[in-house]
Amino acid sequence: MNPELELAAHYKEILSLLGEDPDREGLLKTPLRVAKAMQVLTRGYSQDPHEVLSSALFEEKYQNMVIVKDIDFFSMCEHHMLPFYGKAHVAYIPNGYITGLSKIARVVDIFSHRLQVQERMTEQIKDCIRDTLHPLGVMVVIEARHMCMQMRGVEKQNSITTTSAISGSFHKANTRAEFLNLLKLKAE
Repeated sequence: MNPELELAAHYKEILSLLGEDPDREGLLKTPLRVAKAMQVLTRGYSQDPHEVLSSALFEEKYQNMVIVKDIDFFSMCEHHMLPFYGKAHVAYIPNGYITGLSKIARVVDIFSHRLQVQERMTEQIKDCIRDTLHPLGVMVVIEARHMCMQMRGVEKQNSITTTSAISGSFHKANTRAEFLNLLKLKAE
């Protein structure tokens, strides 16, 4: 059976379990629409982020910080399957090779289009860049709003969660501080 149709059948059942009539006019196409949406929201499972980075790998002697900041992303919390969204900031210091700048944003996109927790996603982005480009260092900072905290539970609409992951030369306080300063974040 077609995965899209299988998902739609499950969503139709969910509507019934919630007390809705999935056969009423406004809900007739909802199961299929939700199934299609979920396939888009989880398309990261079928994409290889290492391949994306490797597809635009260029030999370059540049050994200063490369930063791609304010990368918008949307993801789905694996605990409640509610969205979390925000910005990712990625820096690396090349060690003989650089990649196309859009490829960094694509890596964020791939990992965010999986059921996630922000902490793991931050590490996955860092690890992918580290393992593919073999840079002198990588640092990733993610700032996000979680609908699971805003719509349910503690219902704190203005909370922002920040995570970071570092490797290599970013373990040095001055390198981290330079990155955070360039992001206009306060270095501690």
